[in-house]
Amino acid sequence: MHETDEFIRRRTNCTIFLGYTSNLVSSGLRETLRFLAEHRMIDCIVTTAGGVEEDFIKCLAPTFMGSFELSGSKLRERGINRIGNLLVPNDNYCKFEDWLMPLLDEMLEEQQSKATVWSPSRIIHRLGERIGDPSSIYYWAAKNQIPVFCPALTDGSLGDMMYFHSFRHPGLVVDILSDLRRLNTMAVKAVNTGMIIVGGGIIKHHICNANLMRNGADYSVFINTASEFDGSDSGARPDEAVSWGKIRKDATPVKVYAEATLVFPLIVGETFAKRHFSQKEATL
Repeated sequence: MHETDEFIRRRTNCTIFLGYTSNLVSSGLRETLRFLAEHRMIDCIVTTAGGVEEDFIKCLAPTFMGSFELSGSKLRERGINRIGNLLVPNDNYCKFEDWLMPLLDEMLEEQQSKATVWSPSRIIHRLGERIGDPSSIYYWAAKNQIPVFCPALTDGSLGDMMYFHSFRHPGLVVDILSDLRRLNTMAVKAVNTGMIIVGGGIIKHHICNANLMRNGADYSVFINTASEFDGSDSGARPDEAVSWGKIRKDATPVKVYAEATLVFPLIVGETFAKRHFSQKEATL
């Protein structure tokens, strides 16, 4: 199916899976994540619908600083949406709709005329190609052939737009199974794998489960504030993943209990960025 496609070929001796939740794109890590994609330091991304659409919306209109204490009812009256202490006007989503709808029309036309199969990763790749903005994570992901998987693509504004589009021009089909095969095949074909998972929920489990197909990841770093007392996958320690075969028995995984927007830039600065800039200096 996709076993020979460009996206899932072996690139290095360690295939790195990066996962993050939507709030991290909203709340300050967008530039750090873009740096990793721009300089090809990761091999694939798994994120949520918000993690995709927030990146594109920031290319189209600004997000504003607000407060956690602002009244929801008053913001609603003014057409302003709150994400923590950030404010996103309804107009931002109108601009997103104006940009996205013609692209959905284009995808539907290609599906009908060329039998194109649109999976979430292929949709995101097309959007990344068309945004034309180097500040975008997915501009660089598309440019560098880094697949972006989003198993819950319809759970957000993207889904709203697809819902509206289905009434205007019905027929667009999104094939989730082909992406599952694509992601799992990346893990199976890898020489070694590393998981960097920032946050929890579906992105964490989706990457871990792909690595189950190869009897576990070789390297794993989890960063989140969730605890395991409620039995959630988000709060589970790496050792629980070992029991399922999602991390290898002889691996030395790490879970960092910390607020990601504080520590992730520091971790990237001391690892990927340090290596990148030292190599750059060595070539001068």
